[in-house]
Amino acid sequence: IFKMAEIRSASLAAHAAARQANDDGNQVACLAARAAGQTVATAHVAQHAFGGALYALKAIAAADPVRAKTEVAKEHDWQAQQIATGLRPEFLKRVIVQERKRGTFVTIQKDEDF
Repeated sequence: IFKMAEIRSASLAAHAAARQANDDGNQVACLAARAAGQTVATAHVAQHAFGGALYALKAIAAADPVRAKTEVAKEHDWQAQQIATGLRPEFLKRVIVQERKRGTFVTIQKDEDF
């Protein structure tokens, strides 16, 4: 059993690592650390699970912009397959991958239910 203070500490440490990676100019490490921080925070608030998926996809896009469309699509599909069947439609509704002029864009669709 984890204590909320431990969960919060681990999540904040991951976000601190993300800030440091960003300061160091390492966008991929920053996004990967954000994914970890959001995933750990899922124990606190379930919606953070979407943040873990989001930042993992963003890290993949940043790691190889030339192949981002293909690699992000593969990861997004893999993520969707890992989720319980009943939760999959919510994931697909919320974690959105789009192609834009500047490349692959990943976002979370929020509304009054989020």
